Amino acid sequence: MSSDFSRCLSLLRQEKGISQRAAAKDLGISQALLSHYENGVREPGLAFVIKACNYYNVSADFLLGRTLSRDGTTIAAEELYDYSAEKDNVLHGSILATLNKKLLVNSIGVLFDLLGKTGKKEAINAAADYLGTAVYKMFRHLYRADGTQNEDFFSVPARQFMAGIPSADMICTEAEYVEALACHVKEKGNFPPMNNDALMENYPGLYQSLLQIIHTTGERVNCRGRARKEKN
Repeated sequence: MSSDFSRCLSLLRQEKGISQRAAAKDLGISQALLSHYENGVREPGLAFVIKACNYYNVSADFLLGRTLSRDGTTIAAEELYDYSAEKDNVLHGSILATLNKKLLVNSIGVLFDLLGKTGKKEAINAAADYLGTAVYKMFRHLYRADGTQNEDFFSVPARQFMAGIPSADMICTEAEYVEALACHVKEKGNFPPMNNDALMENYPGLYQSLLQIIHTTGERVNCRGRARKEKN
């Protein structure tokens, strides 16, 4: 059984706000056994999976990490809600490009709406700067890939670009972003609700995209970490 199951099982319990002891009692098993399931030490049988699905009100596919939708439904690229203001701007020739565009546009829409609700201008600007530099980097690498383009189009010299100046800028803007959020906590101490139910209610067409990015990014990062450990 995949590691998604153990992680999801643990997160669902924490989201429900109950202790491992209480959850184990409700599920009819010992706390030690539930701990083993949540940590991936042991794999449960089908009977437990069904009981856990009923207990947390999710589908088996969701609990097993096969879908990001709690009711088990899947969403195809053409079904994803496109939050882009440029409704007539359609990417031709690549379903993959269209899907990824929608995932990113939708997720950024959620991010900036949440930031807007904080009212912290410095955090909003820092997030925009960070993402803007990321787009700049990806576009410039594409622009210069065949070696025939005149890079005078860009104000940052090619040598500085390849030496990592934009990456350094992203590190600085990320630090500014974190600092701005910390200042907001000190000044106001409140953020818009960001638990699963609140996000599903407030962003019914967009939250699925954000979940997809969280899931795929987490898997990619963890995979790189495991690969480094195996090399060592």
